[in-house]
Amino acid sequence: MRIETDWTFEAIRRLVLYQDNHLLAMQKPAGMLTQADRTGDICLMDLARRYLREKYHKPGEVFLGLVHRLDRPVGGVIVFARTGKAARRLSEQFRARKTKKVYRAVVEGRPGPPQGELTHWLMKSGMMMNVVAPRTPSSLEARLIYRTLETRGDTSLVEVELITGRRHQIRAQLATLGCPIVGDIKYGAKAIRGETRSAGDVVTGIRLFASCLTFRHPTTGAQITLEAPTPRDFLTADQQ
Repeated sequence: MRIETDWTFEAIRRLVLYQDNHLLAMQKPAGMLTQADRTGDICLMDLARRYLREKYHKPGEVFLGLVHRLDRPVGGVIVFARTGKAARRLSEQFRARKTKKVYRAVVEGRPGPPQGELTHWLMKSGMMMNVVAPRTPSSLEARLIYRTLETRGDTSLVEVELITGRRHQIRAQLATLGCPIVGDIKYGAKAIRGETRSAGDVVTGIRLFASCLTFRHPTTGAQITLEAPTPRDFLTADQQ
């Protein structure tokens, strides 16, 4: 477990993608929690609060509103609210699906067809989301649009735009397509040599990355698009 003091202010600052009086957007590293859980491992919210305390010399607690999250093994763009008003308005945008969330994934094989829209019904089973028959009681509809950007050997780089926002949606739907995300052994992918598992039996560093987020500023109404640079090792994977 890494503790907060392992992160210098400068290291945290490099994660910042955007900030103003109402918002703070950061790039979450793959394998890091979005918010604290029972493991006690460091989370991005801890780092964000520390960044604001030190940058603005704020004593005591710093308000930070969580309006969406990423799974622990997924890196990429996350936006936090710095005021209660911003938190309420941003949360409403996410609930009403008025945001645009774009991901990149490296998957096993070649999606067929190379682009299209997927619609499945998902139901939670333990720590996973399983694809079930349409309109199964207690299931949730999951929809996304994907397109293959390139293929290298036995893997493909895919861009995904979410239409709905379900837990593990991209992971479950791409696996059902026959193309699990590289490193995501929970959903049927091969293991990656040298990678370890984190709490909850989740491989850290699966090849799924939240690359772009578009939303309306909670006070000005201006459209904001935030993009995170893809990690250098994202397209490389050594499968066993």
